Amino acid sequence: MQTTQTRQFPPEGPAPRPRSGDHHGPPAGRRIYLLALNPTDSVSEGFLPAARALGLDVTLLTDQPAAHRDRHPGLDVVECDVRDHHAVISAVTARRAPDAVFSNSDHLQATTALVADWFGLPAKDWRAALRVKDKAQMRRALAATGHAVRSVELAAGQDPAALTAVPYPCVLKPREGVASEDVVHIADETEFHRRCAEIRTRRPGAALVAEEYLPGALGTLETLGDGDRLHVIGGFRTELSPLPYFIEERLTYEPAHPAPVVAQVLDALAVLGVGFGVCHTEFVVHHGRARIIEVNYRAIGDQCDLLLERLIGIPLFQYVLRVHLGEELPADLGLRTGGAARLDYPLADRAGTLTAAPGPADLTLGDVTLTYRPTRAVGETHPLYGTNRDFLGIVRALGPDQPAVDRAVAGFLARQSWEITP
Repeated sequence: MQTTQTRQFPPEGPAPRPRSGDHHGPPAGRRIYLLALNPTDSVSEGFLPAARALGLDVTLLTDQPAAHRDRHPGLDVVECDVRDHHAVISAVTARRAPDAVFSNSDHLQATTALVADWFGLPAKDWRAALRVKDKAQMRRALAATGHAVRSVELAAGQDPAALTAVPYPCVLKPREGVASEDVVHIADETEFHRRCAEIRTRRPGAALVAEEYLPGALGTLETLGDGDRLHVIGGFRTELSPLPYFIEERLTYEPAHPAPVVAQVLDALAVLGVGFGVCHTEFVVHHGRARIIEVNYRAIGDQCDLLLERLIGIPLFQYVLRVHLGEELPADLGLRTGGAARLDYPLADRAGTLTAAPGPADLTLGDVTLTYRPTRAVGETHPLYGTNRDFLGIVRALGPDQPAVDRAVAGFLARQSWEITP
């Protein structure tokens, strides 16, 4: 596991670190450079408030500056090709020296790690970041360790007919994709060729991976580490849409998966070199055996991280940033136990224009706190994607026990309606 120079959390928060070579005069506070693509709730409602609470000066580097300036007026936003570590290093060296470089984007973890290492700052191992982002590399790394999953890689431009070892039934996905984008269940060779052609029309030049379909109960494991100590901070049970797609419809909080399952997942993460910062791992369990679906070396998204922080009762986003500032995690995070939670994602069932939908809601229903946020505005027109982009909104609920939470969410959803006009 990667190690880093760390220090314990002082109760009042750490003092600013002096930086050598800063020719812009004494800094007002510690400076963090945050790399991002499109705006996300995790950054806007999680990491940016956490940075403010820690007294950090934030510069956001992005290739979509207008979207971030609209969402965060007054934030220091710098346009930059954040997929290119050379461009990021140049942008940072033209400004104040960094105390941390951080990203919560799937696409930017290796870049961020390389930039942080350039400046001698705590970071993930860029090899591990690349290893888990590239699904073919991940399967190769796990193949000889008891976590093998049969898979084949289809290189960009390669004829699918050249592949003779496709493990039907299989799951076809972009080698470096995210979420459920272009992830589809394949039954046979004819369907494989057809789906490869479809995906390549949307992703010309993208490499694909076909891996054996893994049956079983789907879950997640959320971890937080400082390079030496790795904490399990919870997980979820996931319910998906019917095949052939893999759209998340509901996540139910699971404070403790069975110990043998957790041990198997943690063993796989150790093989992959994952142990610094926050990580979201998806796996299935079949006949007691846990098998990795994918590893996302960042916080769980779609507002699950916002719910998780409230549920476990720790400043999760602050802890993540403090690790990247070079601080050591406490041996006991003081996770709150008890309680229940659930997230539901109402989905579009057809293409068209959203003509009626509920607005945001913050409700107290007995002992349950329920929040609803739309993800699509009335008047927007969309195709049917077959991915998480079909979300119409997000319901998240916290309560004392699962039956109370389930009743509150079911009752709320029964009172709502979404109208899509073709």
